[in-house]
Amino acid sequence: MSLENKLETFTSWTTLSLAIVILCLVQLVRCQDATGDTNQFDNPETLALITRVVYGRLSNLSAVIQKDVGNQSSFCIKDWDADWDRAFDFSSNLDFLSSCIQKTNGDITRRVCTAAEMKFYLNSFFENPGSENYLKPNKNCNLTSWVSGCEPGWACSVNSNQQVNLNDAKVIPARTLNCQACCEGFFCPDGITCMIPCPLGSYCPLAKLNKTTGVCEPYLYQLPPGQPNHTCGGANIWADVGSSSELFCSAGSFCPTTTRRNTCSSGNYCRMGSTSEKSCFKLSSCNPNSAKQNMQAYGIMLLAALSTLLLIIYNCSDQVLTTRERRLAKSREAAARSARETATARQKWKTAKDAAKKHASGLQAHLSRTFSRKKDFTHPEKLKILDQVKSDDDPIQHPSTSGSVAFLSSRVTSVEKKTEPSDLLRIMQEIEDDPDGCQGFNVGTGDKNMNIPVPKGKQTHTQIFSYAYSQLEKEKAQQEDNEKLTFSGIVKLATNAEIRKRPLLEISFKNLTLTLKAKNKHLLRCVTGEIKPGRITAVMGPSGAGKTTFLSAVAGKAIGCKMTGLILINGKNESIHSYKKIVGFVPQDDVVHGNLTVEENLWFSAKCSYALFKMFDDLILLAKGGLTVYQGPVKKVEEYFTGLGINIPERVNPPDHFIDILEGIVVPAGSSRVSYKDLPVRWMLHNLYSVPLDMQQNNAALSRSSMDVIPANETNPSGAGMEDHSFAREIWQGMKSNVVLQRDKLHLNFLRSKDLTNRRTPGAFQQYRYFLGRVGKQRLREARILAMDYLILLLAGACLGSLVKVKDQSFGADAYTYTIIAVSLLCKIAALRSFSLDKLHYWRESASGISSLAYFLSKDTIDHFNTVIKPAVYLSMFYFFTNPRSSFADNYIVLFCLVYCVTGIAYSLAIVFEPGTAQLCSVLLPVVLTLIATQPKDSEFMKILANLCYPKWALEAFVTANAERYYGVWLITRCGSLLKSGYNVHDWHLCIAILVSIGLVCRVIAFICMLIFQKK
Repeated sequence: MSLENKLETFTSWTTLSLAIVILCLVQLVRCQDATGDTNQFDNPETLALITRVVYGRLSNLSAVIQKDVGNQSSFCIKDWDADWDRAFDFSSNLDFLSSCIQKTNGDITRRVCTAAEMKFYLNSFFENPGSENYLKPNKNCNLTSWVSGCEPGWACSVNSNQQVNLNDAKVIPARTLNCQACCEGFFCPDGITCMIPCPLGSYCPLAKLNKTTGVCEPYLYQLPPGQPNHTCGGANIWADVGSSSELFCSAGSFCPTTTRRNTCSSGNYCRMGSTSEKSCFKLSSCNPNSAKQNMQAYGIMLLAALSTLLLIIYNCSDQVLTTRERRLAKSREAAARSARETATARQKWKTAKDAAKKHASGLQAHLSRTFSRKKDFTHPEKLKILDQVKSDDDPIQHPSTSGSVAFLSSRVTSVEKKTEPSDLLRIMQEIEDDPDGCQGFNVGTGDKNMNIPVPKGKQTHTQIFSYAYSQLEKEKAQQEDNEKLTFSGIVKLATNAEIRKRPLLEISFKNLTLTLKAKNKHLLRCVTGEIKPGRITAVMGPSGAGKTTFLSAVAGKAIGCKMTGLILINGKNESIHSYKKIVGFVPQDDVVHGNLTVEENLWFSAKCSYALFKMFDDLILLAKGGLTVYQGPVKKVEEYFTGLGINIPERVNPPDHFIDILEGIVVPAGSSRVSYKDLPVRWMLHNLYSVPLDMQQNNAALSRSSMDVIPANETNPSGAGMEDHSFAREIWQGMKSNVVLQRDKLHLNFLRSKDLTNRRTPGAFQQYRYFLGRVGKQRLREARILAMDYLILLLAGACLGSLVKVKDQSFGADAYTYTIIAVSLLCKIAALRSFSLDKLHYWRESASGISSLAYFLSKDTIDHFNTVIKPAVYLSMFYFFTNPRSSFADNYIVLFCLVYCVTGIAYSLAIVFEPGTAQLCSVLLPVVLTLIATQPKDSEFMKILANLCYPKWALEAFVTANAERYYGVWLITRCGSLLKSGYNVHDWHLCIAILVSIGLVCRVIAFICMLIFQKK
């Protein structure tokens, strides 16, 4: 037989022998009680082998129990095998099991609970979560059968003739014989006659009677009355920490086994229910018997460092911005200086070039006269043609001189063909054709290698400003040249495709009338005139004259009104919205300076000075009721009113005098008997406009408008023309008017017209990049405000972390509830500034056709900086002061999603409501929604309502992340707390996804509202 065959035979016999020994030991464990022989348990090797066999039978219970209990506990247990091993994996130390085998003389397998009994005990927590941990009556403990083993801390054995199958999950065996105290490391519940191993992290010694109180310590049960031979047994219950805290390994100690407890040494900390001690971090203080490491030193250091940094930013941000502006100002000054020098040099070069041209043309004329046989006569057009002189006069030449001019041109051409141009003329011609193409030549100094072209990629601020100022100088020079164009120059300018031209708009309006749809009131009446391109037209009039209404009508923004008449663009009946890319509209708003007095604001905002009045080209003067009093050049307005007999007194501002007359405050001076009520009719008659019939019949009541129509913002003292409506009908008319107004708003906001400007504008992505830069600069200038936000978050985290502790029983739910309220409130109020302060700017820019999506996304993108930083700032205090069991990363992810969620909600509030209302909602919402989310879910309605509140999902994510770190003896506590709260450990990712979804949906709502809710 070979060596390999011998080894295989030996291995087979060894395995067979070991199996026979194990079967004998199992039979020995079953039969030892009948024989009464206990000497075999005194042998350590035999005892260890028997202990392993018994532990193997106990380990098999996990798979059996999981089938029945696993489904009910799935909400609190992610991995059943992992959590079961963390609670009942005693493989590292089986001393308590060996001790129990010796104490029970090998009868341990008849005293340990079967799968059916363990299932009966565990199901009691899920069936009656609010009960006082009392078991229901069963086969062994009921009203007719109550043996001593039914008392807490005691257990019994089964009949020796009865076979016990620990894996039987259906039938509870009859266990009422040989009752005695429970073994160390086991607990024997009240109302059941078997033993269950205590989970890891617990301390289950034998109880001792306190004769003073009659309580079996360290447990809380008492001896049964009338049984003098009954003594204290072992542990009696394993439940949540509130009901069985005496079973848990105490804080400041660790229990490597369920029968041994050690005090935590210095430099280490031991939480409640620990199986080993953990080393403390550096700089954290851990005295002997410490329950947790004192990490407040880290928090204090971070608080000091971050506070110092934020204070530096708060105090020095202005200096940084001032220094930056100073450097930019120097760059602008240098660029302006360079542009001025370049412009001066070009002017000198142009003068020299003109002189050289004149000299060359004179020389050419002299040569032509010398070599010609007949003497040419001198004609003034000769120099014009040769020198290409531009004239303001009519460039068309008289026919009588055409022949001589043609002859002269041919003579000069023949001479030029014979004579080569000089180097000076050639250089002049090259520079004239391409002024920027001559490398290395500076027109200012004539020095070479001095004019270095600016590269396409702008590198410095000086280059940027130099380029900008040079372009301005070029445009200015081009404008001056255009004013002196001859006929040929005009033709060349018109046919030059390289010159970009903007379309000119001439807006004319005829019999423009606006009437409120709901109340049938005229806001404008028979306004006729035009707004010419290239001229500044002012619209003036007293309060209630319809100035804003007129501009809104011309700009196509009049809503809730019925418009009659014509508005023509360049003589065509086209919509003004087709030209919105080149038309700007600034609405009427009370934008005043907060650092000026009321009088100063009025002087800067509302008074039109005579000097400013003279700067206008045209004037549209309106009377109350939207009636035209004058429309035409500003230079002729005084002449027109003088013709009506209205003279302007000395030292009186003409605009103020006209408005005072139209208000009826000032009576026209002089012999004129014209009333301010007659001025609109006088203007119609002056321009031969048709006068409405009612205005002809009722000139005296002209200011009250026509057709029994009351101008806006006025009342009718006599009540003429007003119908007497009931109160209900007035309410109905008001509601109907509001609906019509909102419909017109939506139509205006979403109106899309064909673009007739052919102007290329940046796309959405380019606008997004531009807005990113602009919003980024705004945030930099708000560095002091951001620093204060971060400082407040730091203090909030430090205060809540110091005052509110993370309780093990609720897994820190209280502390996290306050965290949700505080972070939501602070982040919402800060996020309101993103849109509340810029509403007016957005309304103005959106009217010009900017991309609303680019505007919104740019602000949201910049605010992501706060979304990333603020959770870290808060947790840098809160986490180190409370020291929860969950990791910093888990807390940060939840808080990040929470900040993202509440920021989206704040966007919606800022866009829909006014700043005051939005701030009030931002304060109330976190508190109210958190209270709803933490209420008991007694009804289905409350469950649905809680699911709609974002604090519910944030709190669940915080609690479940922390609860997963509680295992072993904490298993029942975890399941009980999560069952009471309605949370599920599998829903952590769902909570994160819902928080992000709420934030995203709120952003979509905010964007839609930004498009819909325009200014009223």
